[in-house]
Amino acid sequence: MELSNLKPAEGSVRKNKRLGRGQGSGRGGTSTRGHKGQKSRSGYSKTIGFEGGQMPLQRRIPKYGFKNINRTDYKGINISTLQDLAEKRKLTSIDIKTLIEAGLISKNHKVKILGKGELKTKLNVKAHAFSKSAIKAIESLQGIAEKI
Repeated sequence: MELSNLKPAEGSVRKNKRLGRGQGSGRGGTSTRGHKGQKSRSGYSKTIGFEGGQMPLQRRIPKYGFKNINRTDYKGINISTLQDLAEKRKLTSIDIKTLIEAGLISKNHKVKILGKGELKTKLNVKAHAFSKSAIKAIESLQGIAEKI
């Protein structure tokens, strides 16, 4: 086999439709666009949500609600997850860096520790926020729940 012998697999390459190249081609005249109308003109591009001049759905439906610009989004991590992490890696303290290394969060996430599950080992936990039940569970085993 040489470079001069190479060609694509049978049926993998199709020829382009040659539009507007005379009546004999079968695609001359209107070039498969039909007769007249907006869609037959050059430069036509339908805008998103256009419904032929009828009032589009997104404008018929009333606006409602609002988006709070001051909201802080937290990535929730349960105590059971912390317990598993501590057992696997034999940890006594868990902070943001440990959670990133474990692949539970990315570096941009803010973390809230939630109280689902059971904690069996004493842990010192550093996070952005804690639920009341999480603080109770951590401190019941003489651990420390420290807010960053």
